[in-house]
Amino acid sequence: QLQASGGGLVQAGGTLRLSCVASRRVFSNNAMAWYRQTPGKPRNLVATITTGDTTTYADSVKGRFTISRDNAKNTVYLQMNNLKPEDTAVYYCNTDSDSTWIDWGQGTLVTVSS
Repeated sequence: QLQASGGGLVQAGGTLRLSCVASRRVFSNNAMAWYRQTPGKPRNLVATITTGDTTTYADSVKGRFTISRDNAKNTVYLQMNNLKPEDTAVYYCNTDSDSTWIDWGQGTLVTVSS
């Protein structure tokens, strides 16, 4: 029910835009979020956006990443600017609460080279 895309290999300082399509039922009733995970580490919250477009960000990405949503397309985006090697991870989208998480899907890999 969640399809994340847009990852790839980029040099430090570069940009990527991730997209994630959800079902209408999930998207319309929930705040959405982007998470990221590196091997052997837990999945961490990157950014959230409510149905009213209120956003929050992890300190590590503030000022560089922007989360947005298109309600007509049931899609949440993550615009990533000034990427750093430490941003390298598999990125996932889901709802913003573990009480409403659905299947995570495969995520999309972002690799930032130095």
